Amino acid sequence: IYMKRVISLTDEQQKVYKQMKEKALAELNGEKMTTVNALTQLMRLQQITCGHFKADDGTIQQIKSNRLNELMDILEEVEDKAIIWAHWQSDIKKIIEEIKKVHGPGSVVDYYGLTPQDQRDKNREAFQNDSKVRYLVGTPQTGGYGITLTAANTVIYYSNGYDLEKRLQSEDRAHRIGQHKPVTYVDIIAEKTVDEKIVKALRD
Repeated sequence: IYMKRVISLTDEQQKVYKQMKEKALAELNGEKMTTVNALTQLMRLQQITCGHFKADDGTIQQIKSNRLNELMDILEEVEDKAIIWAHWQSDIKKIIEEIKKVHGPGSVVDYYGLTPQDQRDKNREAFQNDSKVRYLVGTPQTGGYGITLTAANTVIYYSNGYDLEKRLQSEDRAHRIGQHKPVTYVDIIAEKTVDEKIVKALRD
């Protein structure tokens, strides 16, 4: 079952998003743009929809966003375990911090690039078998391949990348032998932004 949860950009996000979009269009200005440059511009716009962006000095700046609140609302509606996939490591840290604050430190495990190799199997095992561990938060590029996460029948995409294979593989983690319930996939999408284009591209 596929669902969308639509959020609006905050005023601050709208302002930064508009500036970044205008800058990208000015750079294009009738010229041919390389694929790498185009994807970089789209990536920057997507980061803004997630509540952060990389400043000119290389630091990550946070912007007020509705996305995390929407995620927490969805988790309140989920009775069983849930997998949360996010595209950016800084978002993973924010998500884990908020889940620990609301549901307790033992309620969540992570599975992404910064999860130590020797901890990954332990986290997966805990998610599959420990009733206290309700949430697994990770990136599709790290946790989306080869592991079984059938303890969850809800999969939430906090954000998406353009890579269809990573998306399909990450969907399959919950939809393997041992899954006895229908799986619900939820995409959080900021309306009238690049989010809509990314999810449409993946669905198409």
